[in-house]
Amino acid sequence: MTYTLTALDATFLELEDHSEGALMNVGGVMIFDPPPEGRPTLEQIGAVVRSRLDSLPRYRQRLSSERPGSWSWPRWTDDDAFAVDNHISHATLPAPGGEVELCDWIAAFSSSRMDRSRPLWELVLLEGLEGGRWAVAHRVHHAFAGGLGPAGVLELILDGHPILDDPGDLADAPEATGEDGAESNPPSNGAGADPGRRSMLPRPPDPVLQVSRAGAHALGSALRATLRPQETLSRSRMLVELIFEDEIQGAPRTSLNVAIGSSRRYAYVSCPLADLQTVGDELGGSIHDAALAACTAGLRRLLTERGERLPGGSLRAMVPVNLSDAAETLSLGGRLGALYVELPVAEPVAQVRHREIVESTRRLKASHAGDAAGTLVDMAALAPPLVHASLARLLYGTRLFNLTITNVLGAAEPRSALGAPLREIHPIVPLAADHAVGIAIASHDDLATFGISADSASMPDLNVLADGIEEGIEDLLASATRGRRPRRNHAAPDRIT
Repeated sequence: MTYTLTALDATFLELEDHSEGALMNVGGVMIFDPPPEGRPTLEQIGAVVRSRLDSLPRYRQRLSSERPGSWSWPRWTDDDAFAVDNHISHATLPAPGGEVELCDWIAAFSSSRMDRSRPLWELVLLEGLEGGRWAVAHRVHHAFAGGLGPAGVLELILDGHPILDDPGDLADAPEATGEDGAESNPPSNGAGADPGRRSMLPRPPDPVLQVSRAGAHALGSALRATLRPQETLSRSRMLVELIFEDEIQGAPRTSLNVAIGSSRRYAYVSCPLADLQTVGDELGGSIHDAALAACTAGLRRLLTERGERLPGGSLRAMVPVNLSDAAETLSLGGRLGALYVELPVAEPVAQVRHREIVESTRRLKASHAGDAAGTLVDMAALAPPLVHASLARLLYGTRLFNLTITNVLGAAEPRSALGAPLREIHPIVPLAADHAVGIAIASHDDLATFGISADSASMPDLNVLADGIEEGIEDLLASATRGRRPRRNHAAPDRIT
């Protein structure tokens, strides 16, 4: 069976085609304790993957063409030459296999494009970590991840795969299409997920579409033609607010938004998830707000040490939200949106920064601002691919936001693979053109990890950002508990090897 890419998924192909520096792969590295019966083998990994592929048929499909055409988008089609061995490989960290070597390896893993002639997913068995630990690195193309991409890769290898308890729930069903292949069912307008809920379904970074005033009339006409009348007024208002934010209150110009190449750096900072929860409990807001405040501290330190004037209007982060209703949670092609959160980097007091972020996110959520971005993506789907390609180049424009900060929440309960406990997840966030850094925050059990992906050439001081995030967590926790605790900062190496 074949399935046409959604306009949203095709966007990520177009972004890559337009810029050498845009790599639209999402993924991460899962680190495990030594297995009870000796080191795992590539054959064992392959056997586990083969046993679970029937529940994820998309993983046997490739693009019908490697690039979107002028008048039609590619389709997902069965790959007659599919072989699991083409998607799993083996690598070993150089000695001593510590944090520097791991960051080095993740950076290199993030610095290449995927082969579009094959199904767009990959697993790597990574050995040589200190203490006999081992890891599985995974990545999928963002076009592939529009539904269950990253979560599916995790479930290919993890034991006790709860989201696959009923494989029928995840069976790939064709999108409802008309004779011309266009989607016939309008996207849901469901509410976003509870920000405090932990889920084993990672949400990929979600796009927003930057538009000009000249396009507002056309979008308004499309709204009237495609939405129920009672929804038109509300969504039109959200579009106006987003256009105003774009045209009048654009994101500030900073050294974070420069031309980038395809080589990456990587750093990470870990802390107990309970610490972020303590900040939320004592100072207000959610663990997401605490994480955003920590990132703000890191960005403040980075710009300050660069001698850069701190923007009085705040940096702007694009924070993904899920707009799908409960019935769509496990379906392919879920509807995505974004909140644009002001990060008050010019504010010197940690607790005040946190309070401003809490107020900002509450206001944005109450106004359903995230749905405006989803509406814009819906409208872009009406354009033919020839026009859509131009819109895609505006999708990640620096005019609307300075960086992406996304949450990839894991399960509260322990997980394992081949009987070995999973200890850490190090997430990888894609970078679009002219965005030199992005942050993904993953949690597993009671550990939160801030994975920082950056352009190699323009972010030689990535360690400064990591140090600042670590310091930001300490300051927030001190404000919440009147005490400090030691942290572990995992910084990027000076170079990619």
